[in-house]
Formats: sequence, structure tokens, C-alpha cells
Amino acid sequence: MANATSLILLAAGAAHEAGEAVHHAEPAAFGLTPGMWVALSMATLLVIMLILKVPATLAKGLDSGIDEIRKQLDEAKALRAEAEALKQQYAARIANAEKDAVAMLDHAKTEAQAIIAKAEADTSAVIARREKMAADKIDAAERAAITELRVKAADAAAVAAKGLIASQYSAAADQTQVDAAIAGL
Repeated sequence: MANATSLILLAAGAAHEAGEAVHHAEPAAFGLTPGMWVALSMATLLVIMLILKVPATLAKGLDSGIDEIRKQLDEAKALRAEAEALKQQYAARIANAEKDAVAMLDHAKTEAQAIIAKAEADTSAVIARREKMAADKIDAAERAAITELRVKAADAAAVAAKGLIASQYSAAADQTQVDAAIAGL
């Protein structure tokens, strides 16, 4: 084996000195080299793909994918616009709620002040009524006391008059007065 290797090296050196290029034999089938076979198979594959309309199918698939993505983008834009509108609505509602809260607070303060003023007025009116009732009770008690005193005085006067009449008049004097009264009628 060493001999075969040495022979090849000698032959290569001699050929190199002679200026000849060393050619290796390439395999060939039906007169075509392996590179030609690869090119032919690729051309055949491309022709079959064109016949089966693979590029059109791929284009349709890509177009449908693009259309689907466009639809999704349009839906996303619409959803975003809707979300922005909702955000603005809620911001407006919040602002209105804050304004309403301030207005309600002001109204509550005003009502509270009105209630306090009314309570003060009612209290003053109740005090005035109670003072008047007390004064009326005092007046009524005075009148009752005066009336009672008058009744007692009248009773005392009647008793005294009865005593005076009984001591100064007799039955005969009474008879003359009764007769004079009847005659006057």
C-alpha cells in the first residue's frame, strides 16, 4: 500500500512538472453530472408546483391571512375607539358626579342653615307661646282669685245683710214690703 501511495505521488509530481492538470473522473448518469441532475430536479419541481398552482394557493393563503389580520386590526381599532368613547363617557359622568356632589353638599348646607333658622324661630315661638300661656294662667288664676274673693265677699255680705235684715226687720215689716212690691207690679 505504501507503494501505491508513492506511485500516485510520483505520478502527480511528474504531471505537475509536465504542466498537465490532474483531472479526476466525475460520475455521470445518462451523460448528466450530479449538478445537472440537481438542476433538472429543481426545474421539474418548479414546473410541478406551477402546474398544481401552488404559488396561487400560497398567495390566496397569504391574502386570506392578510385579510384576517386586517379584519382583526379594524376590529381592534373599532374596539379602541369604543373604549375611548366609554372612557370619555365615564370621565364626563365622574365630572358630573363630582359637580352633583358639590351641588348636593351646598344644598345640604343651605337646608341645614334653613332648618337651624326655622328651629330657632320655632323655639322662639314656643317660648313666646309658653310665656303667653303662663301669663294667661296667671291672669286666669288672678281672675279666679278675684272671683273667689268676690263670691266670698258676696257670701259674707249676704250673711251680714241677712243678719242685719233679721235683726232690724220683723215678719210684719217684711209683709209691708212684700205688699208694696206686689202693688208696684
